[in-house]
Amino acid sequence: MPLRQPRIAAPRIAPLAVLPVFLRLEGKCVLIVGHSAAAAWKAELLAATGATACLACVGDAPLAPELAALVEAGRINVVGTYGPGQLRGMAIAVFDAETDEQAAQFRDEAIAAGVPHNVIDRPDFCSFQFGGIVNRSPVVIGISTSGAAPILGQAVRRRIEFALPPALAGWATLAMKMRRAVLDRLQPGAERRRFWERFSDLALGQTAQAEAGDLAEQLIDTARHGEVVQTVGRVTLVGAGPGDPDLLTVKAVRALQAADVILFDDLVSDGVLELARREARRMLVGKRGGRASCSQDDINAMALKLARQGKNVVRLKSGDPMVFGRAGEEIEALRAEGIAVEVIPGITAASALASSLGASLTHRDHAHSVRFVTGHGRDGEMPDLDWRGLADPETTLAVYMGGRTAPEFARRLLAQGRADATPVVLAQSVSRPEQSIRHATLGSLATELSSRSDGPVLVGIGEAFQFAATAKAALTTSQTPTLLFGT
Repeated sequence: MPLRQPRIAAPRIAPLAVLPVFLRLEGKCVLIVGHSAAAAWKAELLAATGATACLACVGDAPLAPELAALVEAGRINVVGTYGPGQLRGMAIAVFDAETDEQAAQFRDEAIAAGVPHNVIDRPDFCSFQFGGIVNRSPVVIGISTSGAAPILGQAVRRRIEFALPPALAGWATLAMKMRRAVLDRLQPGAERRRFWERFSDLALGQTAQAEAGDLAEQLIDTARHGEVVQTVGRVTLVGAGPGDPDLLTVKAVRALQAADVILFDDLVSDGVLELARREARRMLVGKRGGRASCSQDDINAMALKLARQGKNVVRLKSGDPMVFGRAGEEIEALRAEGIAVEVIPGITAASALASSLGASLTHRDHAHSVRFVTGHGRDGEMPDLDWRGLADPETTLAVYMGGRTAPEFARRLLAQGRADATPVVLAQSVSRPEQSIRHATLGSLATELSSRSDGPVLVGIGEAFQFAATAKAALTTSQTPTLLFGT
């Protein structure tokens, strides 16, 4: 009978273009050969590791200012003109060659001396390459595309940079100090794993660095009993902006990636939620006019309950939490119960609309002030507003949630003397792919336009929108008129 062929297991690791390796260079000698700004950057990078950086020159060219500054500051030592003998005893060597012939000679000399070598921007002559670096030392992250797409590597580095809180460096340093205590006081296996898992959650979260030492001690005391430290949690009110995830602040993204629970509004876009960490529990608590939704008291109670359970809660609000977002009520309710609250602002819809139109809300030729007002009060009807002040022709108005009451709003302004021809824009889904904007005048808004809409409408009123309206008219002179809220 035929012999059975041995089963070949699938590889556990996919092919690697390069092997990421981290070298300890503190106290060791490294050689930099060259005189350029590029050589200065590599010299500064190597000196930051604690290595003794030695600089050898080639020819009589003067040192680049950046390199001369490092020499003057004593961060690198000049060892004269380069010769092969200077490679002896070096941990690594870097050369900024001007020609392939120079690069090949240096490579051969480094190989003969048994020294890892890098020729700047000439990968064919390198035994190792420098990648992008995210520095939260002692946490250090290296990024490489093997020279295929350096710009892509830089983009990846930027993503990682804002995803990792700056305080991570302090937490990693604390981890080094705590390691001996963990080994001495906790049993191998489950106890130590519980400690480090919870420690990592805190390090990547929003916990203040000042609290780190005390919390780490609590973790050690409780990990041995299989308990999780039930410290009081916190709530962060985060502005999700108008919808485009690229408009989030760096701090907002960090908060989303550190959250245990996210309480989000109905208007928060899917793209924004995609930036949250996968393990976070997501709970829709949106409030929409005319629809079944959570009451404000329900939302306050939910955030309070989760924080008391020790959760890191993100209350994710469309736009800016402090602009018609009922943030004041939530902050008061939480602080009254001793819960820490932080607010991370977001781009409010009026700012996004102005940017989309290229219209300055405070253009000095048209407006000396801007006012954000709401189009409906607690009962959903027209609020009691300062109509005389709002009718000031040099004031730009941004009316939030103004779709249903827009005609009446316009009539009130006209009654106070605001001009019939005052430019108006009506917008929905600002900054999103489905964004829709209609240009009108105050007179037509009061008498002709319907305010039918399935979503909230932002109404912009004022001479500041005149340029945007003129530009729109020039683009659509020969086109079929659009319906209200048509793109």
